[in-house]
This record gives sequence, structure tokens and C-alpha cells, in this order.
Amino acid sequence: IIYTDITRDGAMGGVNVESTSDLAFHLTTPVIASGGVSSIEDLKALKVEEDTGIEGVICGRALYDGRIDPKEALALLSAPAVEDAD
Repeated sequence: IIYTDITRDGAMGGVNVESTSDLAFHLTTPVIASGGVSSIEDLKALKVEEDTGIEGVICGRALYDGRIDPKEALALLSAPAVEDAD
């Protein structure tokens, strides 16, 4: 499922991590985050939540504008899951 927060799509205001991870947690179908992704920090925030069922992200405008470096993004997202330090 591609989940796009349409209030954030194209606005470069940050991805809605909370709603995306909540949806992914309650489904058995993998979720792809979309809408508002504007920086590598957004990707890091989604990476932390990947165990909820988030399996991908769409970074359209941020890639075109050069706000996200593709090599850095691929390295981050293909790295092993982030462990919670708690």
C-alpha cells in the first residue's frame, strides 16, 4: 500500500511518520510512505519505524531538488534495522 499524506505531498514539510507507522502496524500488507519527504532526516525517522511494516518510501521532489542525495539515501535505507536503545 502506498500511503500518501496529501496535506504534506509536495509541500516539503516532512513526512507524517506517526500516521504511516500506525497504519503499517495495523496491516499485514507492506506500506510505502509518501508525501512530505524533504530530507535525509525524514528517511532516518522512517527507518526507525521499519519494524512496524514500513517497507519503502517515495522521495520524489526531494530527489529532484537535490535535498536528498540518492547514494546517501540508499546506504541508509539498505543498512540493517536500527535497534532501540531502551
